[in-house]
Amino acid sequence: MNMFAIIAALLLSACQGSEPRESEAKAATANPVDPKDLATATFAGGCFWCMEPPFEKLVGVVSVRSGYTGGHKLDPTYEEVSAGETGHAEAVQAVYDSTQISYEQLLYVFWRNIDPLAANRQFCDSGMQYRSAIFHHHEEQKRLAEGSKMKLEQTRKFDRPIVTEIAAAGKFYPAEEYHQDFYKKNSFHYKTYRAGCGRDRRLKELWGDEH
Repeated sequence: MNMFAIIAALLLSACQGSEPRESEAKAATANPVDPKDLATATFAGGCFWCMEPPFEKLVGVVSVRSGYTGGHKLDPTYEEVSAGETGHAEAVQAVYDSTQISYEQLLYVFWRNIDPLAANRQFCDSGMQYRSAIFHHHEEQKRLAEGSKMKLEQTRKFDRPIVTEIAAAGKFYPAEEYHQDFYKKNSFHYKTYRAGCGRDRRLKELWGDEH
């Protein structure tokens, strides 16, 4: 996130509210989920504020958390990750009911919310901490992730290579609480940041009506 976004987050971190997260409320009111049907998916697509909403609105997704992963620093803070010296990327981790939604469907949503042609950046944010990545949790996820990337390449939709990383998932460190559901807690600042970053404009250029 750019400096404006960082300042906005710090200034408004006290305005966290006490309402339940959208995904948690959805899970609480839905039919009970059998724990054996739960699975985890981890994606990095630049600013994690912008990656929570697409997944939280999906039926079958139980929870979504923003955090840091893919690097070497133990227990990183937002400031450390933002400085670009931890190797971590801003990421989201979704827990989902595999009987209601498939990993392939999550991959579809992931691709159409990122710029897969941008290396070590997403939209207005640059650095390894804003790289796009799919962090797979087992061999089947790896196979599906690689297959989805190959299918996109075969469509020849883009005139440049897809540079999104596909790597094994490591430890996921949840971000500070004020980052969780930031788009709801501080909607004005979220919308201002998102518009200023040109995210939706670029997604429309890349994906058209698929987005």
